[in-house]
Amino acid sequence: MTANEFRRVALSFPETEEEAHMGHPDFRVKGKIFATLGPDEDWGMVKLTPELQADLIRDEPNAFKPASGAWGQRGCTIVTLNAANKLIVRQALLAAW
Repeated sequence: MTANEFRRVALSFPETEEEAHMGHPDFRVKGKIFATLGPDEDWGMVKLTPELQADLIRDEPNAFKPASGAWGQRGCTIVTLNAANKLIVRQALLAAW
């Protein structure tokens, strides 16, 4: 998956807007961030439940890992874009949305 594909999927959900914080793109619905792209756009982040995060990490360990610190413990999940399956990332973005 590429950064542009990640962006296109995120923006396909109703009421989603692309904004930015800390110098990189984020995707929001009703003002709340549900996903971001990293500064170099080689990774993304989706806000998931800890349970869904654990499932994705178990099933796709090369593509998903928890974000560092407390964010990761609460479900923020890093997606290594070049290792990620497009359909699974779409499902993760939909869950985060």
